[in-house]
Amino acid sequence: MMAGIESKLNAVWYGNATVPWPLRLLSRLYGWLLPLRARISSESLRVPVVVVGNFTLGGTGKTPLIIALVQFLQSQGFKPGVVSRGYGRTSKDSRSVDSESSAETVGDEPLLIARITRAPVRVDVDRRAAAEYLIGLGCTVIVSDDGLQHHRLPRTVEIEVLDAARGYGNGHLLPAGPLREPVRPVDFKVKNGQSADIDGCYGMSLSIEPCYNLATRESRHLNTFEGLSVHAVAGIGNPERFFTALTDAGVRAHCTAYPDHHRFQPDDLPAGTVLMTEKDAVKVFAGSRVDLWAVPVRARLSAEFLQDFLRRVQ
Repeated sequence: MMAGIESKLNAVWYGNATVPWPLRLLSRLYGWLLPLRARISSESLRVPVVVVGNFTLGGTGKTPLIIALVQFLQSQGFKPGVVSRGYGRTSKDSRSVDSESSAETVGDEPLLIARITRAPVRVDVDRRAAAEYLIGLGCTVIVSDDGLQHHRLPRTVEIEVLDAARGYGNGHLLPAGPLREPVRPVDFKVKNGQSADIDGCYGMSLSIEPCYNLATRESRHLNTFEGLSVHAVAGIGNPERFFTALTDAGVRAHCTAYPDHHRFQPDDLPAGTVLMTEKDAVKVFAGSRVDLWAVPVRARLSAEFLQDFLRRVQ
């Protein structure tokens, strides 16, 4: 049911479907309420704070960018910490995330970030409280997973991630369109799917890394699945991007899309070889199955962007 609603909304937001009048009315009401929010905090914390987010609703490639930035900061001698709301988790309390945490209690994206980067990650509905906690642990820079709209969190650098193909859709505010708030200036605009740094936007591409088996941890290149009968599942903001990447790599899969942050059950995984994103893989228990494979992607950024970003953080 949720997948059907998402499909209809995407047709309105990013397709040519007419916006129904109830959505237009709700969008206008939403726009009237936005100015009632508090302004972005002008205070500063003891360390730089980098907010990575989007003005559209999900599916832009934010998590791969955060992972790349955290790893870059680590390579430059910083001790980055990541704060997140932990969207989709069942718990509401503040929690530290490590590689043994459960996606159900901390959220799929924070868990994936913690496993790949090994950086301290804290989930809290109050990102400022989470940032102060990590600073107390000795973190020298804070990276916020989402948070452009979380105005209580002071920030040194704002980075917007935008899908190069989808853009801002029809340009309407929620729920008539995909915009969480009117587009405003930020320090860096990164376009996922743009090959070069042009028109004031930095390009970002996603490269597919060797796949790994969820049960055996065997590593295998994606091209080894060419010509085989495989299934692909995705519970992410823009599943078509994942399915298209498989097709571009020569893999012809039977594809099934689920809502973003979907909690996978055994019946959701077809019999036979199944490919999925890493974000989905952290929510899947392989059990006795040895035919479940995660397909990792990593963000590729220009040297110019990384140097410009480093200068702003310093």
